[in-house]
Amino acid sequence: MTRKSLSLVMLPFLMLILFGCKEAPVEERSAMQKKVDEFVEVQLFSDLLAGLTAKEKELLPLLFDVAQLMGEIYWMQAFGDKSVLLDTIEDDATREFIKINYGPWERLKNNEPFIESIGQKPAGANFYPPDMSKEEFSGFESEDKTSLYTLIRRADDGSLQTVPYHIAYKKEITKAAELLKKAADLAEDDGFKTYLTLRADALLTDEYLESDLAWMDMKTNSIDFVVGPIENYEDGLFGYKAAYESFILLKDKEWSKRLEKYAGLLPELQKALPVPDEYKTEVPGSDSDLGVYDVIFYAGDCNAGSKTIAINLPNDERVHIEKGSRKLQLKNAMKYKFDKILVPISEILIDENQRKHITFDAFFENTMFHEVAHGLGIKNTINNSGTVRSALKEQYSALEEGKADILGLFLVTKLAEMGELGDKDLMDNYVTFMAGIFRSVRFGIASSHGKANMIRFYYFQEEGAFTRDEETNTYRINFDKMKEVMNSLAQEIIVIQGNGDYQAAKTLVKEKGFIREGLQSDLDRISEAGIPRDIRFHQGIEVIGL
Repeated sequence: MTRKSLSLVMLPFLMLILFGCKEAPVEERSAMQKKVDEFVEVQLFSDLLAGLTAKEKELLPLLFDVAQLMGEIYWMQAFGDKSVLLDTIEDDATREFIKINYGPWERLKNNEPFIESIGQKPAGANFYPPDMSKEEFSGFESEDKTSLYTLIRRADDGSLQTVPYHIAYKKEITKAAELLKKAADLAEDDGFKTYLTLRADALLTDEYLESDLAWMDMKTNSIDFVVGPIENYEDGLFGYKAAYESFILLKDKEWSKRLEKYAGLLPELQKALPVPDEYKTEVPGSDSDLGVYDVIFYAGDCNAGSKTIAINLPNDERVHIEKGSRKLQLKNAMKYKFDKILVPISEILIDENQRKHITFDAFFENTMFHEVAHGLGIKNTINNSGTVRSALKEQYSALEEGKADILGLFLVTKLAEMGELGDKDLMDNYVTFMAGIFRSVRFGIASSHGKANMIRFYYFQEEGAFTRDEETNTYRINFDKMKEVMNSLAQEIIVIQGNGDYQAAKTLVKEKGFIREGLQSDLDRISEAGIPRDIRFHQGIEVIGL
């Protein structure tokens, strides 16, 4: 299928924008600026740049160019031709908010349209024809229709067909592969050189296993580069399709050294999970890697709406079983969110006597072990229903994020009990975890992370893990009860995953995955105080001085 015929799929939608799209009236522009200001701007820079070699600094611009191409492809997946939208907008604040959201839908407000005459965002974004029903997809006979790396499009006769990513985005992919190979020629670290070469080939073929394994084998590189179609959050219809993104990262070798010992404990931690034995028979790979990085560039999916502060990759279950996964903590971005969002939230909603337990070290640990927890639990159902991801469909992401959140706290608790975290006050982690719920529910139900935190908030509330003081309007955790409830929620989620119980997952999300009036009133207080929802970046090659 040609690019011209691909664009015809979006023609009715684009015509709506061209002829129906109107900017917000003048009196509403200040309101639009307020929306932009909910994302506090921070500068992506790192002192680690000073330690790079001349050749490493020479190859960085190539990686920036590749990352930009990933962002361009993501625009096509999330919306379509961005110029058709942006060229109709003159108001600077509206343009900026469109860029933050990669489209005219507000990601942290349940994907509601914020431009007049724009309809609701298609659940399947631009991965599927906008007029395709689930029933039509179900009846579509194709071996690769559920592939992470195919688009679903209409043929000339109106029937459905698949289009591989490397064909649909051939122009951008070909250029990206050329740039990656040039970067590989400059790479001095053998592992990084191999990875860049294999990743270039993977982009051209949509075959990512070999490059994923090579990424797992990198141990001594100073620069890291995450690139390609990776997460499936954007596909809200089925959760089948992966979206393009990219991170450019610099390894903090001193901080990473402190975390090395935890990787070797993963098999033991898997056995300690609070679930029946049949749900923890899978053994995580022994090559799992914990690392700390500064991020100097985000593009595509990871830069849309709320910003990622930790990475757990690859997602391929085959890699998890053979080698485990790598957990990358993005320390500079994490510190921005802690200082500018989490601490101010705690000063409003956390009991005054427990605020001393809000610490960056606890936030860092909770986030890190969230990523570790993605590699634990179960990847394949115990009843031969396939992978958990395929069995739970569009409910998978919210359940998986919920599992990682609660198991992350479980792991911190277990490691502290084992004496692996030194002199540790677990109250820091528990209170900081509670404050983190309020930070993340603000991402809304369009976010898997947002839904996961809503589910946990109401589960904790129903089981008495915290109390709310009606005089001060603040929350106070009950440590012992929260520890008990942590285990029961972990078990409930992992059992749903292991059973591949789609209906149970859907029911859990339906009953608890939304914001009720009481919680909304507290979130309104956060907004009225002017606390940002998230961060946005002043970033680029000029920001880092190259």
